[in-house]
Amino acid sequence: MTSLYQEQREADGRTETGETLVEVNDLKTYYEDGGLLGGDPVKAVDGVTFDIQRGETLGLVGESGCGKSTLGRTLMQLETATGGEVRYEGTDITSLSGSDLKDWRRNVQMVFQDPDGSLNDRMTVGEIVMEPLNVHNWKTPEQRRARVRELLETVGLSEEHYYRYPFQFSGGQRQRVGIARALALEPDFLVLDEPVSALDVSVQAKILNLLEDLQEEFGLTYLLIAHDLAVVEHICDRVAVMYLGNIMEIGPTDAIFDDPANPYTNSLLSAIPEPDPTLEKNRITLRGTPPSPRDPPSGCVFSTRCPLKIRPPAYRDLDEDVWQGIEIFREVLREREDVAKSVRERFRDLLGMETEGLDAEEVVEEAFGDLDVPSDVQQHVDSAIEHVRRDDLQSAREELREEFGSVCEREEPELLTVGDAGRQSHCHRHREDYQGTQSYIAEHGYER
Repeated sequence: MTSLYQEQREADGRTETGETLVEVNDLKTYYEDGGLLGGDPVKAVDGVTFDIQRGETLGLVGESGCGKSTLGRTLMQLETATGGEVRYEGTDITSLSGSDLKDWRRNVQMVFQDPDGSLNDRMTVGEIVMEPLNVHNWKTPEQRRARVRELLETVGLSEEHYYRYPFQFSGGQRQRVGIARALALEPDFLVLDEPVSALDVSVQAKILNLLEDLQEEFGLTYLLIAHDLAVVEHICDRVAVMYLGNIMEIGPTDAIFDDPANPYTNSLLSAIPEPDPTLEKNRITLRGTPPSPRDPPSGCVFSTRCPLKIRPPAYRDLDEDVWQGIEIFREVLREREDVAKSVRERFRDLLGMETEGLDAEEVVEEAFGDLDVPSDVQQHVDSAIEHVRRDDLQSAREELREEFGSVCEREEPELLTVGDAGRQSHCHRHREDYQGTQSYIAEHGYER
């Protein structure tokens, strides 16, 4: 079927692929505190750089709260960028306003995560899909109604659905309505924010197949925001892995899934469940929770949780369990800034224990267990505990940082090219003077 939509795109010459459509340079989106006493801003997106080629699907993955949706909304100009630029076909759209911004928004649309919350139950399906056409005063009312009926057919619905309301549809059908609405203004670029996460697995497959068919038919470009790695692997050409407002690794999907370069990517992929429940799998377990985006770590933002963090030269041969005990101890002291919890409560959280009745000595005993802790390590741990007893938390952290601190904490890693597949990754382990990610994983018993 050759639609009016496709004919218009071909007439406008918008079906070519391979050129850069979206270019993001050092993009930042911060949220100021806004409270009575002020405070540091929340760095939801903190210096992100990447591009999207016309006709491709770029997947954006990461833990909840890492900034994925904020990044997508900033690309749509639904959120205001604090710094950097977003170039769309060479134009910095962060500088657009008024009628220029409204005209540009015809080129980009969004499919939201929740089809229930994104559709107005007081409007018919026809009214919902026609709304963007009305806002932009697209052609005549008769042509708008014809376009709506065409779009409903395009996404697998029928004309009889025109006068029905969203609550009369299933979740998958409601998401099809959302997709039809997004296509109404003939966009080049769609931001798909978790478009299938609220749907059943069988319905997910139908929606994903629909999105692929629409992309092939109309030459669409997608940014797919998702936490389901199976979805990303199925539909995306390239993948960007995000953590605490930063892109940790970006590259072709096959290369990312077959041979991840960044430690954070390795940990994400190790969490994918195995279809065979009898198959044992050693996972790369991350300590604690991501730091606050108000106060991200210096150096590499993943350094506080990274199991592959580079050790100082004096401790490169230290027993792995002892080193992990040191890292847990340091992480507890760092998180102590949350006054709602004491040091011992932080230890209990990280170790999965009850907090009541635990003193500093018990904390260290639980962290290191029956391990043979070298005397030089024990000396600094005991000294740090004495500082904590005197409520001098800063001195405790400084002593441990000076002795056990890593290049990962002191220096921000460069974005380096890894391998020959066009991948890039932020990690010090890609430098020649440090052991690479995969060799470290193999040597220390991790397995993906």
